[in-house]
Amino acid sequence: MRNLALDVIRREKVFRGKEAEIARLIEAGGYSSRGMVSFSENEIADDRLRMMFVCCHPIIPPEAQVALALKTLCGFSVIEISRAFLTTEAAIAKRVTRAKQKIQEAHVPFEIPVGDALVPRLESVLQSLYLLFNEGYKASSGDKLVREELYHEAIRLTELVAQHRAGNQPKTHALLALMLLNAARTPAREDDQGNLLRLGEQDRTRWNQTMIARGMSRLRESATGGQISEYHLQAGIAACHATAVDYQSTDWARILSLYDRLLQFDDSPVVALNRAVAVANVNGPEAGLKAARAIREREKLASYYLFYSVIGELEMRLNNREAAAEQFRKAFELAETKSERAFLLKRVQQCEPISEGRPTA
Repeated sequence: MRNLALDVIRREKVFRGKEAEIARLIEAGGYSSRGMVSFSENEIADDRLRMMFVCCHPIIPPEAQVALALKTLCGFSVIEISRAFLTTEAAIAKRVTRAKQKIQEAHVPFEIPVGDALVPRLESVLQSLYLLFNEGYKASSGDKLVREELYHEAIRLTELVAQHRAGNQPKTHALLALMLLNAARTPAREDDQGNLLRLGEQDRTRWNQTMIARGMSRLRESATGGQISEYHLQAGIAACHATAVDYQSTDWARILSLYDRLLQFDDSPVVALNRAVAVANVNGPEAGLKAARAIREREKLASYYLFYSVIGELEMRLNNREAAAEQFRKAFELAETKSERAFLLKRVQQCEPISEGRPTA
């Protein structure tokens, strides 16, 4: 409880500092913030969520909206945001700078939108919350694989969006379902020594069943109406994992079909890489390798350690140990968290031939 309390205090300190940064930005535009921020307690009662909607003004390009919200309100560094978007730090720095310039040049009032005016900003807010959750669920750097304070905050804010009449939409509930179903697996993702455990190695009795039940409830709620989003499809994939009694009984065919549909919404290299894993589990490792090597814009994965880790795992399944070791070494060089680096080093060692006296298991 003491650590949780300290996390909350740190989170609030970061936000209050960033709130001052927003005020300076307003003043730099040549007008005062006094009287311009219209807080209606009947609209959004959370300060951080209010300011997130402010950062996502429609006049700013969507990707710049998300970058500005993550940097200004969530305390993300430029490098963390660049990893989330699979782009360079310079590109993200430009997005943030241009977003601020756009606000100043257009004299955009920093007022909180009310009612239906929130709707055009909802998509970028949800994406910001999704990326906030992802950084908490799997940290991009540091000693800890999981930053629980971040993903708990993302869930809390998404629940607030879902409670608002403008945010009470199927895609909001679908995003919340995705967060809950993934977060439920957190207790089993590392062993007692902090070593990373893959999905097939996890003790599923340690998964948070209450959180899974909440996630499935939100997923059912997201099915109302005829709207479908990428969050629906990702939540469906998470549900397949959450409801499988073990790794072997996972409905990989269903997961593959969901990834096929997801590519129609998000034709990103990361989605295609995840699909390749599903292909391997349905049609074998050779088919998975073929799918991975056929990814469009694969060059964007050049600095993404999981790309090499996936290739390494598929090569191992084909008993191509030398090729697997090469991929795991590349992944090790790019991984940033302590547990992931330790895991990848172990995988490299497992690839070495027994004759050299190195461990193989």
